[in-house]
Amino acid sequence: MTIALAQTTSTVGTRILSVGSYRPPRIVTNAEICTRIDSTDEWIQERSGIVERRWAAPDESVVDMATTAAERAMAASGISAEKLGMVILATVTHPYVTPSAAAEVQDRIGASNAASMDLSAACAGFSYAVALASDLVRCGTCTYVLVVGVEKLSDWVDHDDRSTAFIFADGAGAVVIGPSDIPGIGPVVWGSDGSQKDAINMTQSFIDYRDVGGEVFPALTMQGQQVFRWAVTEMSKAAQAALDAAGITADQLDAFIPHQANNRITDALVRALALPDTVAVARDITHMGNTSAASIPLAMDAMLESGEAPHGGTALLIGFGAGLVFAAQVVTLP
Repeated sequence: MTIALAQTTSTVGTRILSVGSYRPPRIVTNAEICTRIDSTDEWIQERSGIVERRWAAPDESVVDMATTAAERAMAASGISAEKLGMVILATVTHPYVTPSAAAEVQDRIGASNAASMDLSAACAGFSYAVALASDLVRCGTCTYVLVVGVEKLSDWVDHDDRSTAFIFADGAGAVVIGPSDIPGIGPVVWGSDGSQKDAINMTQSFIDYRDVGGEVFPALTMQGQQVFRWAVTEMSKAAQAALDAAGITADQLDAFIPHQANNRITDALVRALALPDTVAVARDITHMGNTSAASIPLAMDAMLESGEAPHGGTALLIGFGAGLVFAAQVVTLP
C-alpha cells in the first residue's frame, strides 16, 4: 500500500536580504606577476582588464575568508545566525575532501540550527547556490539561507604559467536569502557541457600526484580561447533567457553583474544584450582579478557600497566556468 506523505508547501517569494564581502589586504600588481612570467602590464590589461588583484595571506584559509564575509552579510541582514536553515558554500579551492568548509563556517558563525554543504560549480557556483537557496525558502524547507562564494585560487595556480598566473585571485562574498512578499529572485537558467571539461582543468589528479609523483603540485590549466569563444557565444543566450524567464527587458535593469572572468567577455555580453548606458556594469575584475565563485557577490557589494547600483534595484547575474557550467538569474538587489 502506497501512503501519501506530508510535504512542505509554500508560495512565498524570495529575495536577497543582504550582502557582505571580504577582500584580502595584500594587493598584487601586474608588475609583480611579471617577475615570474614573460608578460607586461600593458598586455595583461589589454587581454583581461586586470590592473591588480588580491591574494590571501599564506595562513589565511577559505574558511577564514568565508566566515568574515558571512558575518558581515548576517550583520547587514539583521537575522540572527540561529534562524539560518542552511549554509551553502560555493568553492573549488577548499583543500580538504572532508569535512566541508560550510560546516566549519556554520560552526564559527553560531548557526546552530543550520544544515551545511559545499557546492562545486566553479565560477558559476554562486549563481547555482542562489538558485538552490531560493528554492529551499520557496518550498518551505528553510526560512533563511546563507550563501557564500569564496576562493583562494592563489594556492592552486602555477605562478610561472603565462596563461593563468595573471588571472586568478582570492576573496569571499556572502548573501542572506529569505522570504519576501514581492518575489526578488527570478527563475534560474542553467546548464552544463561536460564535453568541454578540458577547457578548464587541472594539470593532474591528486591520485596521479600521489602515485606517479612529480615536482609540480596539481594546478589549474585553461584553454583561454576555447573558454572565450564559448562564453561570448553561449552566455549571451543564457543571459537573455534569464531576462525572458523573469519577464523583463534589458532596459529595465539597473545593473549587470556577470562573473568577473575577463573584461572583453563582459564587453561582448553587453553588446549582445544591447544593454543601454543606464545599466551599470560590474568591472570588479580590474582590481580584484578573477575570484571564481566569489566574483559576483564581491562585485555586487562593491557596486552597492559605491552607489553605482541602487539598493532595491534590478540586476542580472550570470556565472560561468569550469565544467563547462553556467547559471543566470535576475534578482532584486538588497
